[in-house]
Amino acid sequence: MEVKLHEITVRELVENYSDHAEEGVFGYNNRLDIRPPYQREFIYNDTQRALVIDTLMKGFPLNVMYWSVKDDGNFEIIDGQQRTISICQYVHGDFSFQDRFFHNLQQDEQEQILNYRLTIYLCTGTDSEKLKWFETINIAGEVLTKQELLNAIYSGPWVTDAKRFFSKRNSPAYGIANQYLSGVAIRQDYLETALMWISNRDGIDLKEYMARHQHDPNANALWRYFREVIEWVQLTFPVYRREMKGIAWGDFYNEHKDRTLDSNKLEKQISLLMMDDDVTSKKGIYRYVLDGNERYLNIRAFTPNQKREAYERQKGRCPVCKEVFELSEMEADHITPWSQGGKTESSNCQLLCREDNRRKSDI
Repeated sequence: MEVKLHEITVRELVENYSDHAEEGVFGYNNRLDIRPPYQREFIYNDTQRALVIDTLMKGFPLNVMYWSVKDDGNFEIIDGQQRTISICQYVHGDFSFQDRFFHNLQQDEQEQILNYRLTIYLCTGTDSEKLKWFETINIAGEVLTKQELLNAIYSGPWVTDAKRFFSKRNSPAYGIANQYLSGVAIRQDYLETALMWISNRDGIDLKEYMARHQHDPNANALWRYFREVIEWVQLTFPVYRREMKGIAWGDFYNEHKDRTLDSNKLEKQISLLMMDDDVTSKKGIYRYVLDGNERYLNIRAFTPNQKREAYERQKGRCPVCKEVFELSEMEADHITPWSQGGKTESSNCQLLCREDNRRKSDI
């Protein structure tokens, strides 16, 4: 890849700046594509955005930015999107800095910003070289997430359309599933979640799914699948609880979607488990009511005092094999199993030797 040093002023950068959701983001008199398909959304918060403007106003050097030279002689940003948009938004009056918008500045202050010189490296090379640079020279202060890098590697019409569904602050995915998903849409967390679910369904990894669909004209299949998952969740578990946020709902859907489930019966079971002090993992309740595996509930363990009390009561003798052991050689066990209503309390605690406890657990 060929790299040349170049300088432009802020005045030149912001000329004919435009930001339209469908058409893209452009500057430098429409010659600079600020958000090419492989780029992430604008993620700077107010503090980060303000730091960029403070740097310009004080005349301090701003980190070098990288543009790639397109075949038609125009440019697209490889690195520096967040700083570029911050500058353009401020000059165009989208936000204020220290309680002053750009139009509130004195003429000399405006000129100082507009005449500020930005250092640009112009890079000429193949698409794969550009993507490699995008991955390795991300020096703007916000490290790319794994999914943002994958979006760059597998850029194309499919990724562009998928981002429309999953990657905006008020995207369709946010609208129907925000209360069920963890993470932030603009950092590609929603898209990554949907891709993990559907790739697990297909028995492949996430990268392979993206590779297979990179050149699809749209992401309708992914969006349709995602809606099916959320609709299944809402029908199966109609009472929402905060513990439902961040659960791997797609995996549950993949495994249980063809079962006939009684949502009323499930809700009664869930309600009782939510009130059970012995259940320490409330999120695990949803998996438990589907497959019955108690390990997801993380049933409360007996305390050291309860174990000591049982050991003294038994005089160190295992009630199964009748042999005497040291306390450290024994393990606590529910006399009446938790699944049968037994509580994690002293009167329901017994100590078994390790071998007998393992044997009981395997039954």
